[in-house]
Amino acid sequence: MSTSELIQIDQVVAQAADTATFWAQSSPQVRAALLEGLAAALEGHQTRLIALADEETHLGTARLTGEVTRTAFQLRGFATEVLNGVPYARVDDQAVAGTPPVGRPRLTRVSEPLGPVAMFSASNFPFAFSVLGGDTASALAAGCPVVIKAHSGHPQLSRAVYEIAFGVLAEQGLPQGLLGLVEGASRAAGVRLVEHPQIAAVAFTGSFQGGSALWKATNQRPRPIPFFGELGSINPLVALPQILERDGEHLAKTLAGSITMGCGQFCTSPGVIVLLEHPASERFIKQLTDALQPLPTHPMLTPSMRRGFDHGIASLEQASAAHSLFTPHANGEGPAPRLFEIAAQAFIENATLREEVFGPAAVVVKVASIEQAIEVIEAIGGTLTVTLWGFDNPDEPTRSLYRAARRIAGRVLFSGVPTGVAVTHAQHHGGPWPASTQPQTTSVGYAALQRFLRPLALQDAPAWALEE
Repeated sequence: MSTSELIQIDQVVAQAADTATFWAQSSPQVRAALLEGLAAALEGHQTRLIALADEETHLGTARLTGEVTRTAFQLRGFATEVLNGVPYARVDDQAVAGTPPVGRPRLTRVSEPLGPVAMFSASNFPFAFSVLGGDTASALAAGCPVVIKAHSGHPQLSRAVYEIAFGVLAEQGLPQGLLGLVEGASRAAGVRLVEHPQIAAVAFTGSFQGGSALWKATNQRPRPIPFFGELGSINPLVALPQILERDGEHLAKTLAGSITMGCGQFCTSPGVIVLLEHPASERFIKQLTDALQPLPTHPMLTPSMRRGFDHGIASLEQASAAHSLFTPHANGEGPAPRLFEIAAQAFIENATLREEVFGPAAVVVKVASIEQAIEVIEAIGGTLTVTLWGFDNPDEPTRSLYRAARRIAGRVLFSGVPTGVAVTHAQHHGGPWPASTQPQTTSVGYAALQRFLRPLALQDAPAWALEE
């Protein structure tokens, strides 16, 4: 790491720390005004920003326009949460005379903002998981300044969005330190940021390798801090023969679109399709092959991602337990979609066959029974989503497979596909390790702001303390 990077990080974090008390004590009206102002400013500059984003990411105008809409929606949604008093909520237990356990002092439970949050932008959502994305919005709503680590995949866009946000801070008379930007692709800079003693929490969306390294660094600090990391997922989909017999062709087209959406660069892209041995499953594999093979893709976000995709495909091609289901033909500027079949027992026993291939690819695993399907699910471990198609009949085999899905997933779907994550109160975007580092928290939806609040109980507090 260069001296200039070190100086930049120290200056930006120091400015964030200087604003932490001010922002923790800020009123709902002030916080909401900032969030709403950021949303309006983003929309006001979207034509220029979308053109810049497409130049750097190749995601296309339509996709990026929708992402700006989502990002502004999130910012305004968290503003509403603030105005509704969510970060300021308290639970008040009045004193009861007598001795414990019946008697008790007065206890008031409140929430304390953690302090400066280091937010690592994601490559695959240059608006919604970047400078003004959900992590930034939820941290600001919770009362925490944010230090943004720009992603090397869209540096010019990151700088442009930050400058717009900086203008909003100036217009509203708010301190510059509420939003800081750390630029540069150095891994050492990322480690330095999470190790900085004035950083109080980390939000990360990215690869397992990068995220786990930063997670370890936060836990090796003299004072470890929370690391809210989303690290990747293979998102299994289980389809029962009955639904494939009824609607196999439509479902195959839907699934093929989900596998290739955004060139497969979604954290919820379905990577494993589990099918019971049955004639309807065989037909579905053919239908999926026919739907997937001709779909065009665009270039991947970065050269390193393309290298990672090619490496994952090569590993599958070399594995004796896996075989390609069709000959790939490039139909666009990006990599050709790929579909493999892997023997169930080999998938269960060999962890390398369960590694995520980030891009437009998936594997089919045929199982002999529901019991073997459960073994496949349990071998996967933690995942952001499990999709269950055809689970209408509540018999014991169906229930047992559903229970297995619940044990490993942060979200279980009974229709549709996992790509597309709604921003709502009930949403949960996380999952057991290795999908995320803290499966009890979400990075999408309004519960995300709870990550950056620490419960605090006040006992027999005087009136002035309760007003702080």
